[in-house]
Amino acid sequence: MRDYELTLIARPELDETALAALIDKVGGFITGSGGQAIQTEKWGRRQMAYPIKKIGEGQYVFMRVQLPTQAPRELERQLQLTEDVLRYLLVREGEY
Repeated sequence: MRDYELTLIARPELDETALAALIDKVGGFITGSGGQAIQTEKWGRRQMAYPIKKIGEGQYVFMRVQLPTQAPRELERQLQLTEDVLRYLLVREGEY
């Protein structure tokens, strides 16, 4: 298992329950692939440096996760298919 940091930007119009459901959904992707979510932080709604899909702000979520070797590719595929996620960044800890 390797340690990763996942930062994602969710749509700004999501309320607290929808954002919590999205975080649970992403957590389900992680545990379904054999990994585990170690830490989850909601950074709140922030202004983005440039608009994404004509949206100027988003809700930021930061997660520390442990994933097996082949799991990051599948997690990224699932995040791309999730409509409420505007952008994500998955990096291995210690490689930035």
